[in-house]
Amino acid sequence: MTARPSKIVCIGRNYRAHAAEMGNDVPAEPLIFLKPPSSVIADGEPIRLPALSGQVEYEGEIAVVMGARASHVTEREAEGLVRGIAAFNDVTARDLQRRDSQWTRAKGFDTFAPVGAEYARTEDWGVLTVITRVNGVERQRAQAGLMVFAIPKLIAFISSIMTLEPGDLIATGTPAGVGRLTSGDTVEVEIQGPDTRTVSRVGNPVVAGE
Repeated sequence: MTARPSKIVCIGRNYRAHAAEMGNDVPAEPLIFLKPPSSVIADGEPIRLPALSGQVEYEGEIAVVMGARASHVTEREAEGLVRGIAAFNDVTARDLQRRDSQWTRAKGFDTFAPVGAEYARTEDWGVLTVITRVNGVERQRAQAGLMVFAIPKLIAFISSIMTLEPGDLIATGTPAGVGRLTSGDTVEVEIQGPDTRTVSRVGNPVVAGE
């Protein structure tokens, strides 16, 4: 990312297997929440574990980068408004998420939104694959075609609530396999295209914070 987005809109429980592993039902409509722009870091920058949490976890995701303003757009219109995609890690303080009635604190710490280099937009959404590795060991892998709500549907839904601006990110949800991070780990999220070629990647060391 060359600049911080005005907002990061995230989608919860958008893969059935992840909803099941967390003991939740799949929502009837997209479940959205926000991460602050101040949480964004780039490839190679450290994820800092806050002292307030004893259980910080990775969530590898495909992020959509908006290329134009979107307000009350249709799914068909939405496809033409995407500028690109990027690897994204929705780092989460799981214990705080369970404790709080909403997710702002658990999702909003500084360094909790690693974002990889942007890849030019694609219309083959369903064949994109997200992979997460911790210390080189694969922990997550899923194709975007397994999403409950496809990317054009997400954009249209969000734009019916809030205006999306160029550069805004939509983090489209994490598949099954989330897990804990500890100081000394290195976590990597990779997005592959239809030919298994890496199109975006973000890797970050994990360190103790304050």
